[in-house]
Amino acid sequence: MRERPKIGLALSGGAARGLAHIGVLKALEAESIPIDMIAGTSAGAMVGACYAKERKASILEEIALGIDWKKLAQLVDLHLILVGKGFVRGQTVTSFLSCLTGEVKFKDLEIPLAVVAADVESMEEVVIMEGSVLEALRASISIPVMFCPLKWGGRFLIDGGIVNPMPVDVVRNMGAGVVIAVNVLAISQKTAERGRREEKKDKTKPTKHLASTRLLVVKKKIDSLVRQNRDKIKIFDELSHTAKTKIYTGRGKLDPKTPNIFEVLMQSFHAMQYEKVRLASKSADIVINPDVSRIGTFGFHKAEEAISQGYKATKDILPRLREKMRCP
Repeated sequence: MRERPKIGLALSGGAARGLAHIGVLKALEAESIPIDMIAGTSAGAMVGACYAKERKASILEEIALGIDWKKLAQLVDLHLILVGKGFVRGQTVTSFLSCLTGEVKFKDLEIPLAVVAADVESMEEVVIMEGSVLEALRASISIPVMFCPLKWGGRFLIDGGIVNPMPVDVVRNMGAGVVIAVNVLAISQKTAERGRREEKKDKTKPTKHLASTRLLVVKKKIDSLVRQNRDKIKIFDELSHTAKTKIYTGRGKLDPKTPNIFEVLMQSFHAMQYEKVRLASKSADIVINPDVSRIGTFGFHKAEEAISQGYKATKDILPRLREKMRCP
């Protein structure tokens, strides 16, 4: 009997759109498609790490849908990141990531994982496959300007999307015979027509997971972080209100719908990744493109839609994937 090819996942970055990766994993799991290895960049690294730890998409889905994202956003107020040094140092982000992964090491994961980051000085790709998963994720999601680079060994690392936004080659080098690439960078997809009405989506009902204690633990840690930063949040809220009042009223006021600096930064960041994603797609065996064009860069509150789109897009490619699995 012919041995089946090893299947690898290459998960792209994409901020909130990366929640669609959960839907992809949910669909693959439902169809008993084995995942032998995962390589991820930024949001893809974060989702990939959480899945590699336990192999249960339902846990990821439950957490994504159960988190109060507005409360979490208070801890990293995007309108005021430029206050002070101009960077978010990352302690809060690290604390949040710790809620999801704990202190797990790469060697303890259920599925082999590679996390992609970039050296800020040399702009070289750095593939992390050993040591602390938490530190690797903190490096891989360090979007330039928004987050301080992470010191890792003798190097300073930033978001891996700069050099490899969809690491098809990385998972291929890990030994994958069939590579499934998941692209959630909406800039490289056909943009949805502006102003169109929300179409009826093929939504999947969230999977109910009995072990909801995991979600309760995450919520408890977030509440604790909010309490610890209560005074800081209050000051930020007051400054933000004052700033918005001045910007959106009076002479020379801005249209409130004007994209803020961080939305512009992220769209520019994703636009620069377009060619790299296009080339990576050519070398993948299967490419999944969830329609996340209606989800903003920071639209984490649209987790249900993102997961649904990831699930639907994966269902659509299953016949081709099964064919690839039969004919390596």
